[in-house]
Amino acid sequence: SLAVHIQTSRALMVISLLLGFFGIIVSVVGMKCTKVGEEDPVTKSRIAVAGGVLFVLSGLCTLAAVSLYATQVTYEFFRESTVPINARYEFGSALCVGWGAASLTVLGGSLLCCSCPAKERRGQQYYRQSQPSTAREYV
Repeated sequence: SLAVHIQTSRALMVISLLLGFFGIIVSVVGMKCTKVGEEDPVTKSRIAVAGGVLFVLSGLCTLAAVSLYATQVTYEFFRESTVPINARYEFGSALCVGWGAASLTVLGGSLLCCSCPAKERRGQQYYRQSQPSTAREYV
């Protein structure tokens, strides 16, 4: 049986993956460039914000899992034991990649959350105004 901190980290990473997957789907539906779902720009931006929230939660779950494991590694390293210091676990590149991924996921989710329309624009409809075409004749 695995240790409790490893099982907890594993569960948090699975939750993070699921939240990230659903965040991708919701964000794609909420993008202005896609024609999936509602045509109302305000509704689409709210859907994009929901995707951003899912990304932020996914990043926080990843951050919690990686930090929990790093805390356990630190505790085991400084604990008095019979294992020599050169045989103990240390921080590896996987922990740094995990922290970087969590930071980028939270940053990306935060940027998606900033796509919420301003309060004064919420009730308005946006229509693309077509430019009058001018016919030019070259002689």
